[in-house]
Amino acid sequence: MRPVRVYACNASPERVFAGKNGFASNNTVSMKEEDGDWSWSSAIVGFARDLEGPGFADGTSRAYLADVKRFAEWADRSGIAPRAVGHKDLRRYAGQLSEAGSSKKTITRKLSSIRAFYRYLVEREQIEQNPADLVSGSSGSRNLPRVLKRDEVERLMEGIKTTDSLSIRDRAIFELAYGSGLRAQELVSVLQESVDFDNEEIRVSGKGGKERIVPMGELAQNALERYLERSRPHLVGEKRAKALFLSKSGKQLSTSDIHRRLGIWFKRAALPGKVSPHMLRHSFATHLLEGGADLRSIQELLGHSRISTTQVYTRVESKHLLEVYKESHPRA
Repeated sequence: MRPVRVYACNASPERVFAGKNGFASNNTVSMKEEDGDWSWSSAIVGFARDLEGPGFADGTSRAYLADVKRFAEWADRSGIAPRAVGHKDLRRYAGQLSEAGSSKKTITRKLSSIRAFYRYLVEREQIEQNPADLVSGSSGSRNLPRVLKRDEVERLMEGIKTTDSLSIRDRAIFELAYGSGLRAQELVSVLQESVDFDNEEIRVSGKGGKERIVPMGELAQNALERYLERSRPHLVGEKRAKALFLSKSGKQLSTSDIHRRLGIWFKRAALPGKVSPHMLRHSFATHLLEGGADLRSIQELLGHSRISTTQVYTRVESKHLLEVYKESHPRA
């Protein structure tokens, strides 16, 4: 199957697609989930490790884990895999909790725990959308995907001082992540030969091995050219690695490397809260929508198989418009 080529609209901000103009075609590629053995137990083990990090009190971590384990037991008995859970399943679970005598406050807490679990899976790119975001009564229904403001993106990027091979590489990685909306897995698997500077685009392999071609912004191109000229030759050494982005030992990076390096630069930029590569992808989509891009174009740029997955960004935009209204209108 030939990869779909998608183009950004010219209303997007400079850092996102400063090069190509135009809109995406209507030929959407199916981006179904990767197959494989992916159980509740393995998902919960990863979530437990994440709860051990900063930002979670011991009591909160234990409560989250206990709630998620109980939900996993219920879902497993119902024959529902972690990736297959939808908002209707969560509503059914909440209904059964209510019938069993759980208070509204308890149900809300349990749904919040489940939402935190699925937020972790979204950040690790195991799923595209958090099903708990669509459940009424969950505190998650009021929490939208966190995005960086444009000035925060600028602070992050400009804070990566390109003084050595690794910082030059990192600047290229995160300019591309935000400028083209790539997943962490796509960043580590992209090949050097996939970069097409003449046409200002890059070929990536998404979920399920489905390929798409996305445009690169001018700033991402500049960072990539600098990386290929000044950094990659030192990292690759005498090896013949095909991956575009390499570790200091000349090997292909892992998604954990991407998470770790982004966290370092995020902290150095003194930006608040936690960060993940998926946050750059969220920011990419939200800033495109704010700049005038239509939802179908954003869907193809992100490689979503369903428009419903992309529609969450309309809620982010609505929240932004409400904030602007309150700040600007004399009778708000």
